[in-house]
Amino acid sequence: MSAITKRFGPTVALQGVDLSLQRGEVHALVGENGAGKSTLMKVLSGALQPDSGEMLLAGEPYRPRHPAEARRAGVTMVYQELALAPHLSVADNIMLGLEPTRWGLVHRREAQARVRDALAQLGHPDLSPQAIVGHLSPAAQQLTEIARALVSGCRVLVLDEPTSSLTQSDVGHLFDLVRRLRGSGLGLIYISHVIEEVKQIADRVTVLRDGQVAGGGAAAELSPAQIVRLMVGREVTDLYPRSPRAPGEVVLELEGLAGETLLRHASLQLRRGEVLGIAGLMGSGRTELLRTLFGLEPVRAGQVRLGVHVGPASPLRRWQQGCGMLSEDRKGEGLALAMSVADNMTLTRLGGSFVSGARQQASARHWVETLAIRCRSVRQPVSDLSGGNQQKVALARLLHHGADVLLFDEPTRGIDVGSKAEIYRLIDQLASGADARQPAAILMVSSYLPELLGICDRLAVMSRGRLLPPRPATGLTEEAIMLQATGQEARDG
Repeated sequence: MSAITKRFGPTVALQGVDLSLQRGEVHALVGENGAGKSTLMKVLSGALQPDSGEMLLAGEPYRPRHPAEARRAGVTMVYQELALAPHLSVADNIMLGLEPTRWGLVHRREAQARVRDALAQLGHPDLSPQAIVGHLSPAAQQLTEIARALVSGCRVLVLDEPTSSLTQSDVGHLFDLVRRLRGSGLGLIYISHVIEEVKQIADRVTVLRDGQVAGGGAAAELSPAQIVRLMVGREVTDLYPRSPRAPGEVVLELEGLAGETLLRHASLQLRRGEVLGIAGLMGSGRTELLRTLFGLEPVRAGQVRLGVHVGPASPLRRWQQGCGMLSEDRKGEGLALAMSVADNMTLTRLGGSFVSGARQQASARHWVETLAIRCRSVRQPVSDLSGGNQQKVALARLLHHGADVLLFDEPTRGIDVGSKAEIYRLIDQLASGADARQPAAILMVSSYLPELLGICDRLAVMSRGRLLPPRPATGLTEEAIMLQATGQEARDG
């Protein structure tokens, strides 16, 4: 890809971008949300037409008019949100639109053979072609998408944030698969916000910033700090700020809380002015703990005390009691994507039966300025914003509502390093009371251990549905946390 330029009206999304990929190479494409990564890959995969520039594929001119034409040429993109038919089988999903036919009829035996060959190439002949995709794990669904790419004759495979919904063990399996594909001669473009992943799996790195190439080079020769500096255009010296915090009275107490699904037992005390982190493997019950506490899932046993309020409550009652929750599913639960920035910020506190548009927009502009949200207008649909700015809109709603007991479920998932740093700063301000509000009490679930260790005062680990006693974060290591999460510490003890 040479000198690729793309404009949307007055906005320049890409300006003279160059990108090359060799056979048998993993090339990481990184950058903040809004840097141009998605636009560049949409040009590559035929979803967008560039305004200028040229592309060559295996030395031949390449300019696909649509994604189907790109796939026929050997370029396939596996998006972060997988494009599968959940009610169909693995085999039907893999062969959808690619079915071999004879005399107008689908040749089932040949289709099954091609599916088995693709799964064997991926090192997963154990995945049943007859399995219904909607019943599979995220990792198996991702395998189905990649197998579809292989069946279509893929030469260039683009993986967009492929680990965002995977467990730690599944990430290891994915990396093994990426290495296997690289060894077979495929060229892979790997998009990720996780610098550690980039260092582990990529051969080369290209960093985009504001629609231009900010730099790059061999992955082995770039330090994480150098990659981050290229992404944000500045030094991020204090990624995890820690203002003085003075934990006060207990505002939330759980005693033997159990839910109907994965949550079996949780007891803790959360104080005003502290950040209490919850670590654990996917499926350990971390998310279910927050959802049960907030009233999104029923309480089966145990006690909840929130301030002066005792017992389970609906989400509406939790809002009224001063408790707000940030869902891990930003697009499905956290935001009303078709509505404006202002509407999303003020939905839970509209100020009476009559909504003053002027006051609503003034309030929204206050939060846009306070949280440095990048948007053209508070009337802009929130779906137009980057992931990091969408997350800040969801946070603004909690602040606008006045909630001071905050439940954060994966607050930085899928956003770039620069936006992460801003959210860490905001969490620190909320916990310390540095924003002129009374200090908040924050209960935070995260899969990313460095951020838990960096911003939390105490940490508790969920293991098989049980919450272990919280410990001070200082002195804990990632290894110690993982030992607790996998149950090894208890067995070793």
